[in-house]
Parts: sequence; structure tokens; C-alpha cells
Amino acid sequence: MTRQGRVISSTGKEYEVEDSAGQIHLCKVKGNFRLKGVKTTNPVAVGDKVAFSEGWITHIEERRNCIIRKSVNLSKQTHIIAANIDMAFLVTGLTRPRTPQGFIDRFLVTGQAYHVPVCLVFNKTDLFTAREKEEFGQYRRIYEAIGYQVLGTSAMSGEGMEELRRIMKDKVCLFSGNSGVGKSALVRYLQPGLDIRIGEISATHQKGKHTTTYARMYPLSFGGHIVDTPGIKEFGMVKFTTEELSRYFPEMREVMCRCRFNNCTHEHEPGCAVKQAVEDGTISDLRYESYLNILHGDEVPRPGLLVNKNDKK
Repeated sequence: MTRQGRVISSTGKEYEVEDSAGQIHLCKVKGNFRLKGVKTTNPVAVGDKVAFSEGWITHIEERRNCIIRKSVNLSKQTHIIAANIDMAFLVTGLTRPRTPQGFIDRFLVTGQAYHVPVCLVFNKTDLFTAREKEEFGQYRRIYEAIGYQVLGTSAMSGEGMEELRRIMKDKVCLFSGNSGVGKSALVRYLQPGLDIRIGEISATHQKGKHTTTYARMYPLSFGGHIVDTPGIKEFGMVKFTTEELSRYFPEMREVMCRCRFNNCTHEHEPGCAVKQAVEDGTISDLRYESYLNILHGDEVPRPGLLVNKNDKK
């Protein structure tokens, strides 16, 4: 008998599927099912709505959206982090460890491309120095100005946690970010008792040790679900054309219709409305630098001291 359910856990080889009655079924995917035009390392992802029978997933419903990145080991394939998400929360750090702005912007571009709303969460605010507090304020101005929600949080002090809980209520939420930024600690604060390991920070490299080993969806007592994901060191992007990429920067999308040339790359052409907006300070030069890095395939942009010349005008 064929049943319907939602994938709540994935190890890459086996999947836990929850049916409408709340029962959990352990399922696999047949080899020939994997080969039907699927270009990802994981044809089935957490959040997928599926049909299954006798321990085998037989059909995946069309996804409403997903967060996807380039596979770490197989450069020509991609990896779906999660599907059918109401909101993604990118947990970032300004200290122990520090999240490069390029990482943030690549994630936001992917959210734009695959129709996933993103909220930026700057975590461990209790550890911020005066300089890092200033940086956080600058990040907040940059990203709120282009339509993103920005929160400062701390599982130690409780700062921002009620606001985070309010935004998450009754939604399917993805938590993602670098290893060590404190995703698991936030989840534990939001939902005490969840069996999620919290990792220590490497004293040598100030990078997080991987604790979560695969994506998993958990129910929230205040309504909704959370998808906790493994920490990721780099966010390799799926390749976009120049025209696609500029559309996924909201501030560029707003002005690019005024460029002199329809095929403007916003890099060297005369009469470019985007470059003019950067010069005028209405588009952050840091965001523009991220655009250029992505355009040229730079997967490891500078960490970046957050000093924006436009803020000094």
C-alpha cells in the first residue's frame, strides 16, 4: 500500500519519513530512482513530500522551494540541504568563528534564486567587543535596507531569542551556517531537551568542530518545525548567468533597468546604473564586491573588515 509522508531525516542512504498519523518509517531509494535525470548527490532531501511503499520511496512531489549548494566532493553535482522551507535562518558569527561576508551573500543569492526567505542571525552577541558591536550595526543597516530581517542573538544571555521564536512560530524553518556559530545551542534554547550535540571551537583555528552529521527536522512545542543541518565550511554556489546573478541582488534588481545596455554586466560598461548607485552610496560597495566575487567564480572571498566607504559619506 502506498502512503504519503514527509522526509524528516536523511543520512544519504536511509530516510525517515513521517506519515500523517505521526508514525515514522525508515525508507530507502532504489538505484534506478536516483538516475531519473537527478543531478544532485541526494535526490531526496529533508522536507520533501514523498510517496512510499514497503520501505521504498517511490515518488517525490514537486518542491515549492529548496536550499541547494555545490557538492563538496563532486564539483559537477549539487547537494540539496532542505526542501519546502518557509524560512531559512543563516546563523553567522563575528567572533569565534567569524563568518565571511562572501559566505553570507552567496547564501542570500541562493535563497533568492530558489524562493526561500532568509533571516540573518548574528549569534553570540554576549561575546561581541565594542568593535564587533559596531560591525553588527553596520551589517544590520546594509541588509535591512534591502529587505532582509536581521537579528542579534545569544543563547547565553537570551538576547533576541523571543523575537527569533516569534518569527519561527508555525513555520518550517531551516538553520544553517558555519560550524561553530552556535546553531545547536540556539536550537537547544528554543526547544529544551532536543538531543543535539553542541561542539567546541578549535583553539588553533577558531573554527567549529562538526557536531550535527546530517540534516534532521524536529517539531517545535510553540508551533512549526526546525531543520538542523551540519555546519558547512564553504557555501559553493550553483552557477548562474550574469543576468540571473544580478537579479538575485535585490538592490541591483531595483536599478538595473536604468542601465544603458540591456546585457550590462555592471562591471565595466558606461552608463551602468548599478555602478552609479554604488558610487552614490545607495548600494553598499561591500555587497557590490560580493557580486563581483561571485561573478568571477571566487569561492573564497576575503573575510573582510567591515569598513564601508559609503557609510563615511
